[in-house]
Amino acid sequence: MREKSLEYHSLHPKGKIQVVPTKPTRDSFDLSLAYSPGVAYPCLEIKENPDLVYEYTNKGNLVGIITNGTAILGLGDIGPAAGKPVMEGKAVLFKKFAGIDVFDIEVDAKDPDDFIKTVKMLEPTFGGINLEDIKAPESFYIEEELIKAMNIPVFHDDQHGTAIITVAGLLNAFEINKKRPSDVKLVVCGAGAAGIAIAELVQHIGIRKEHIFLVDTKGVIHTERTDLNSTKQKYVQKTNARTLADVMQDADIFVGVSVADMVTEDMVKSMAPNPVIFALANPDPEIPYAVAKKVRPDIIMGTGRSDMPNQVNNVLGFPFIFRGALDVRAKHITLEMKLAAARALAELARMDVPDAVSLAYGGEKFVFGPDYLIPKPFDQRVLYHVAPAVAEAAVQSGTARRPYPGRENYVSFLEGLMRS
Repeated sequence: MREKSLEYHSLHPKGKIQVVPTKPTRDSFDLSLAYSPGVAYPCLEIKENPDLVYEYTNKGNLVGIITNGTAILGLGDIGPAAGKPVMEGKAVLFKKFAGIDVFDIEVDAKDPDDFIKTVKMLEPTFGGINLEDIKAPESFYIEEELIKAMNIPVFHDDQHGTAIITVAGLLNAFEINKKRPSDVKLVVCGAGAAGIAIAELVQHIGIRKEHIFLVDTKGVIHTERTDLNSTKQKYVQKTNARTLADVMQDADIFVGVSVADMVTEDMVKSMAPNPVIFALANPDPEIPYAVAKKVRPDIIMGTGRSDMPNQVNNVLGFPFIFRGALDVRAKHITLEMKLAAARALAELARMDVPDAVSLAYGGEKFVFGPDYLIPKPFDQRVLYHVAPAVAEAAVQSGTARRPYPGRENYVSFLEGLMRS
């Protein structure tokens, strides 16, 4: 894999993305339109009416993927340059699945305020900002400040993307095991950006805050801890549980966004009947899929891996969330838009799966149930379900600045976009 990957990335042209012109450049007249003197006319129009930047440039279909390299995948703080291959990879996914163009920008700024200032100054260029791989707790502050300061959508995918797909899976798990969200006990292992975002979002599908237990590297987050930042302090619980093993007893749901091998067989055995485990550490989950299923045949399980059922994969979220947000020119990505994306994914998984999707996965058949809670990334219907749901939620929540053409017309537009 190492040699194949290095060869893949180093073949000419180097890296994974490039910029290509979208208008003819066949002769000198075309060039006079593209640049001097013709380019002056759209410049002057935009000067008179700044909103025309969306008409005469690619701003409305351009997202900035921006990182400082402090939390790259499972590699940690490897720096902005070493994180660039990941940002290019994210750009590929935006284009492949939603037709969105991307500039990846790696910023050499560990100081949150320096980073915020840099990103804010880029607002004229982009229709939206995807923050990526920024370590917590700085990531919370950075996103919060940029949302307040900018008039385009800002979205930290490491937080909200994982949370949205997790919620989609949980909605369908409840459909199968018939548990009521208000009754369940949830354990989240990992109290960084993704873990906190999951704890926040699940409350909006009925899971009660007093039933949510977070575990970080020092154990359960409880009332007697004196080492907690302000974000973790929101989730302190009055409990005698101190370790992950303690708090896993009688848990209905475990969500892991931590590291491999955190969960033992005994912990799984101690969970409530018909439990749910989403072990999302990559590349190796908190407990191997086969081990957990062997210990508890009644389990509903997902991982972050593509070679196992129920892959909780951010690619099911961010391309389509940004697609819907860009197309109605949303100022922000709201809670309503995140929940709309989760519900659209859950609903799609309950529908019959076309043969084309099975062919993309070697002929495997997918039927809604414990082993198929979440749509597959190569299911082209995801775009046509999630982006409209997000766009509609943007209109309903008052953040859209452009009228929505109706679902039928919008889906037709998306189909044409993906054919072009």
